[in-house]
Amino acid sequence: MRIAYDVAPGERPILLVHGFASTAEITWAGTGWVRALQDAGRGVITPDLRGHGRSDKPHRGIDYVPRQLAADLVVVLDALGLDQVDVVAYSMGARVAAALARLAPDRVRRMVLGGAGPVELFETWDTDAVRRFVADDTLPTEPTIAAVLGSAFRAGADREALAACVLGVAGATLDVPAEIPVLYVAGGADAIPTGVADLARARGSEYRELPGRDHVNTLTSREFKRAALEFLA
Repeated sequence: MRIAYDVAPGERPILLVHGFASTAEITWAGTGWVRALQDAGRGVITPDLRGHGRSDKPHRGIDYVPRQLAADLVVVLDALGLDQVDVVAYSMGARVAAALARLAPDRVRRMVLGGAGPVELFETWDTDAVRRFVADDTLPTEPTIAAVLGSAFRAGADREALAACVLGVAGATLDVPAEIPVLYVAGGADAIPTGVADLARARGSEYRELPGRDHVNTLTSREFKRAALEFLA
């Protein structure tokens, strides 16, 4: 399995983990994160998760279970000779990052998890509707499925790979070992991370809400970037 990644030089590299149906370039470079972190003197590692971008795209759900996606990130860290990193992750990437913290807690110093809450989105989807949409474009009754997958398909994403990813990731948790400090971030107008403020409070973690921001434009927030850098300093 080939996992593509880019490295931007700097001190104390930060691993950035993108979300579903996106790429490292779109999520992190296109929204100004790579430049902002480099301007602060930090190095940046931006992998494409399997099934996305330039990485390989298997078509079995079992190939996308969170532990496997996390293991890919461990391989990237090994290839770069990095014993420990800070992590910033968004949306589905937050669940992959949480799986990384459970799989290899010694490799993670601190984490910023954005755009994700206690309810995993794919678990609420009708998997049969996903399969029909992938197979013959039968529109699902759940508008979120059509919105998320439809835009990805129009952009040329691998349909079977994304469907397999949905099946593999469905039900993934945000559980992170207690010893790893976490900052949770969510847009005030984003329904996907509903309940994350309570999750942060129960864990004794920091939480930052960005007023008026939805699931897409939360990523472009300068406040989000500033909060992440302060937390990881």
